[in-house]
Amino acid sequence: MNNGKTLGMKIRQGIWIVFKYFMLCLASFIAVLPIVSCVITAFKTPEEYANTNVMQLPNSWLYFTNFVDAWKKANMGRAFLNSLIVLVCVLIGSILIGAMLAYVLNRFKFHGNALIRNLFLFASLLPGIAMQVSVYAIMTNLGFINHLWGYIIVMMGTDIISVTIFIQFFENISPALDESAIVDGCTYFGVFFKILFPLLKPAIITVMILKGVGTYNEYYMANLYLQNKDKLVVVATSLYTFTGPLGNQYNYICAGVIITLLPALIIFICCQKQIYGGLAAGSVKG
Repeated sequence: MNNGKTLGMKIRQGIWIVFKYFMLCLASFIAVLPIVSCVITAFKTPEEYANTNVMQLPNSWLYFTNFVDAWKKANMGRAFLNSLIVLVCVLIGSILIGAMLAYVLNRFKFHGNALIRNLFLFASLLPGIAMQVSVYAIMTNLGFINHLWGYIIVMMGTDIISVTIFIQFFENISPALDESAIVDGCTYFGVFFKILFPLLKPAIITVMILKGVGTYNEYYMANLYLQNKDKLVVVATSLYTFTGPLGNQYNYICAGVIITLLPALIIFICCQKQIYGGLAAGSVKG
């Protein structure tokens, strides 16, 4: 009888293991399939793209004309430069503003502290696109439309998730550090920049990943506020050069997608240890 139960348990465990591996393989296949089709399409000539399906391999893997044409026609050199400027400024501004705001909300108890936190939570529940009418009117009145620095200021807006992550890390840092530094004659700015800010490295890495990916891939606001597509093109908007009412040139689009993926892929490969460490440290409260 016991042998029968043991055999039944082993069969159920085997079925469960097979099911888990099947679901993992299926999820991996679904995730990789668009990338594979994009790579295949990027190496096809216009004639091959018009006469073959998306999964049919190209005749030659040495056809790099699509990449050259995508780079030139989409003005991707200018797009990468603008995206780099936006990304650096937004990350620096967002990290400093978010960390200082979290420092004030966590370390200083004043009337309205809870209200401000609740308002941040309420603002995070509102869809961003629903507020674009008022934001666009403010941007127009301030003369920020069609200026790269205006777009940077908008993207630098307080990120609720970033503030929450910084508050979580401040809660794990003992206030005794602040008190000791103040007793020794350090100012609040000195406490923040010299003592607390260096301890926020895991949180900073986490915020950089979340904010950086969102800024690099942002299309809607870039297309809305950067209307001069010759000089103010960014990576996200450059790929739409090959779309139009007469059809989409997907061989060029796929080549451009691969070009835009390469910087992120290189950064991930070089910094994956720091990225994983920052995400793991930012996901728990110890």
